[in-house]
Amino acid sequence: MGTLYSAARDPIFYSHHGNIDRLWSIWKTLGGKRKDLTDPDWLDSGFLFYDENKNLVRVKTKDCLDSRKLGYVYQDVDIPWLESKPTSLRSRAQRVALAPHFGVVGAAHAAETSRNNNAKFPLVLDSVVSTIVKRPNKSRSKREKEEKEEVLVVEGIEFEANVPVKFDVYVNDEDDKLIKPDNTEFAGSFLSVPRSQHHHKKINTCLRLGITDLLEDLGAEHDDSVVVTLVPKYGKGSVNIRGIKIEYVAD
Repeated sequence: MGTLYSAARDPIFYSHHGNIDRLWSIWKTLGGKRKDLTDPDWLDSGFLFYDENKNLVRVKTKDCLDSRKLGYVYQDVDIPWLESKPTSLRSRAQRVALAPHFGVVGAAHAAETSRNNNAKFPLVLDSVVSTIVKRPNKSRSKREKEEKEEVLVVEGIEFEANVPVKFDVYVNDEDDKLIKPDNTEFAGSFLSVPRSQHHHKKINTCLRLGITDLLEDLGAEHDDSVVVTLVPKYGKGSVNIRGIKIEYVAD
C-alpha cells in the first residue's frame, strides 16, 4: 500500500482505511482532549476524486469528519482493549538508577552524566542518536494538562522526496527495540513514502508528538528534562534534522 498510485487496487486498502476511520471515531468518544483538530490548514486540505459519474470533485478534510453526515455509522461492538494500558519496561526505581542514560532525575544531573550521549544539532540522521530535551514546565496540574498538550517537536526534517524515510522516536529510552504494545518508551514514528523517481524536490517538515500521557506512564512528569532518542529505520544518512524541542499546545 506504499505505492500511492496503485494502492486502491488492493482490496485490503479499503479494510485498512475503514478500520483506521473506525478507530478515530472510537477515540473521539473517549472524552477529555480527544477531538478533531481545528487547524484550518488541516481542515481545508483538499483531495481530488472521481465520483460515481466520473466527474472530478474536490473533497476537503472537514467534509469527512462526521460519518453520520456521510450516511453511515460504525457497528457498536465490544472493545475489550479499551481500558488496557501499556506498562513501562522498567520500574521507577530502575529508571532512577539508570539516570546517567535516561535523564529522569533532572536536567542538571542528566546533562552532567550523559554528556557523551547528547547529540548536537543540526545533524544527519545516519545512526541512533540521543539528546537531552529540557521541558519548559514540569509538575503541571490536571487542569493545565487538559488545557494544553505537551508536544515533542522534531523540527527541520529535510530529505529528498524520492527517498523512503522512517525513524522511530523514544522518550527516556536509548535502546533500539522492536515496537511492541508494552513498550511505553516508544513515542511515535516519522514515515515518508517515496514520490516519483523523477521527483527530486526537497521536503522540509516536522514531526509533532503529544507526550503528556506518555510522561505520566513513565512517571517522568516531574522531571526537568527527558532524553529523546531517534532510531533510523529507512533512509539512513539521507535525513537532516535541525533540532528537537518541547512546547505546549492549547486544544
